[in-house]
Amino acid sequence: MCVCVYTGPSTMGPLDTTVIQIKIMLIMDALTEFLCFSLFSQLGGCGILGVGIWLAVTQGNFATLSSSFPSLSAANLLIVTGTFVMIIGFVGCIGAIKENKGLLLSFFIMLLIIFLLELTIVILFFVYTDKIDKYAQQDLKKGLHLYGTDGNIGLTNAWSIIQTDFRCCGVSNYTDWFEVYNTTRVPDSCCLEFSENCGLHSPGTWWKAPCYETVKIWLQENLLAVGIFALCTALVQILGLTFAMTMYCQVVKADTYCA
Repeated sequence: MCVCVYTGPSTMGPLDTTVIQIKIMLIMDALTEFLCFSLFSQLGGCGILGVGIWLAVTQGNFATLSSSFPSLSAANLLIVTGTFVMIIGFVGCIGAIKENKGLLLSFFIMLLIIFLLELTIVILFFVYTDKIDKYAQQDLKKGLHLYGTDGNIGLTNAWSIIQTDFRCCGVSNYTDWFEVYNTTRVPDSCCLEFSENCGLHSPGTWWKAPCYETVKIWLQENLLAVGIFALCTALVQILGLTFAMTMYCQVVKADTYCA
């Protein structure tokens, strides 16, 4: 915290004292708000990290469906996100406590970069929706060939869970599995009534809905919840940017006054 030291005769009047007290109050208010936000960020990051570690330990076999990005699992994403959020929150917290302009500015810049990256990704997603759809379906179909193979138990479990929960089969059609098995067969998770080797039975006993479209429709039906989550995330980040810049400006003003 800024400390003004003056060794000569005191020439400050009541007005000067009041100004200093107001500046100190402004800094303390900004410090309190920013500390609360930083601590909230750290707690949130710790929670995300904890969920990620829990998923990795208890649900480690549930991985990504993508053959191109095998490490892009829910657990890994949560662990990386939680760690990054904790680091940013820690930088902001230390910067606020020490009233360090460098750390406060670093926190602001890192948060701004994340916000701009997220905004860019959202814009690109809406611009290239058709191309992303096409690529995603091709990549998922490639991943089907890894189903049931050694070292891909995570992908196998992921497909089994999706087909069972969403009552679907294959990416665009249950016939996608015919190319995988080189015969008229689907995984048992595609069956209307699950039983051992039921995937060898006639197509009349299998789910007919394509998984890609089924999941896509489910996401569209829950678009409001997704939108609210995205809006809340954006608002939290904007508040973080506002608090960080407010704290930074107050520290700069105090340093200038006490110089």
